[in-house]
Amino acid sequence: MNKYGKISAGLLVVWFVSVLSASALDLFKNGSGRFGLGVAVASLTPMVVFSLWFAGTEEFRRFTLSLNPRILTSIQSWRILGFTFVLLEARNVLPSVFAWPAGYGDMTIGATAAFVAWKLADPGHRGSFILWQMLGILDLVTAVSLGTTAGLLVPHGPSMVAMTVLPLSLIPTFLVPLFLMLHVICIAQARSWKAASQSRRQAAELQRSAI
Repeated sequence: MNKYGKISAGLLVVWFVSVLSASALDLFKNGSGRFGLGVAVASLTPMVVFSLWFAGTEEFRRFTLSLNPRILTSIQSWRILGFTFVLLEARNVLPSVFAWPAGYGDMTIGATAAFVAWKLADPGHRGSFILWQMLGILDLVTAVSLGTTAGLLVPHGPSMVAMTVLPLSLIPTFLVPLFLMLHVICIAQARSWKAASQSRRQAAELQRSAI
């Protein structure tokens, strides 16, 4: 593991421990029944840090682009646990306007992640691989948007308070931004595949012409 691998691993641990501790202290709990400022700060801060680090540090960018896209994509398999949202909706714990799109969207991404990692994570399937990653991002953005506005859309239904306390509070404050970062890295990797394959073809042509 190189320098950036160790730094990234350390930051992930600090991030997880921080949001776990904050959740244990009920700092994310929102009586209004929707994602509050604490959840927003906990979710957006790591994504902003990652974006600035990725855009501004070439060595870190090279490190992230060197990660195995099959492993990064396979991690999304955990989203099959989105069925939890559907179960909680059936128990009147979460509103259906959030639970159904978020739950079934996550289950779809989670159920197909292994296939995408196995079959599509290569330059020959670049377009399909990027499309799937974009769909994964759309699912996350949709879930967060509905979680934020569920109280306004269905004011007399179940609240979102369960998503602001343990254990579900770890989803918007840790898992959602982490999954989003993995999608972004995979898309950036796939966008470089075409350039890399062109470079290899040019090098092969130059080698043949030299012979």
